[in-house]
Amino acid sequence: MATTADGRKILTGGQVAQMFKVDVKTVTRWEKAGKLSSFRTLGEPGHRRFYEDEVLALIAATEHTRTEP
Repeated sequence: MATTADGRKILTGGQVAQMFKVDVKTVTRWEKAGKLSSFRTLGEPGHRRFYEDEVLALIAATEHTRTEP
């Protein structure tokens, strides 16, 4: 797993998809809808990368929503 200069862990779209058990295209749609923030890698084409802490927060929020009556 890669990290940024400030120590934040970063994930690929595929890794995020595995964590949510969804297709990579779903992760891309979530990013476009603003549910997840991402940044692009340098070069052409720039690939999306996601911050692990934000992904984990979304997972926690999703699990909390599912457990409420």
